Amino acid sequence: MGGALDARGIKSSPDNLVAHVEGVIENVEGIALITTIRVRYTCRIPKGKRAEAERALALHEKGCPASQSVQRGIKVEYSAEFEEV
Repeated sequence: MGGALDARGIKSSPDNLVAHVEGVIENVEGIALITTIRVRYTCRIPKGKRAEAERALALHEKGCPASQSVQRGIKVEYSAEFEEV
């Protein structure tokens, strides 16, 4: 997500982007498995950059090696809160 924001002229660091991650563990055929990962970003963005930030959220997953790796067996959900400053 940071790279996707940076590419759109929105600085993701040092404290403008925070990820809150939750893993859902379920019993699948007697085995405890992570079935879903929920990622909620909190992001401070410049005023007037909301459309760019939402586009970054929509597209960043395709370029994320971690997400691409785990999606083969784990559902990954993304959401974001954008605070315009």
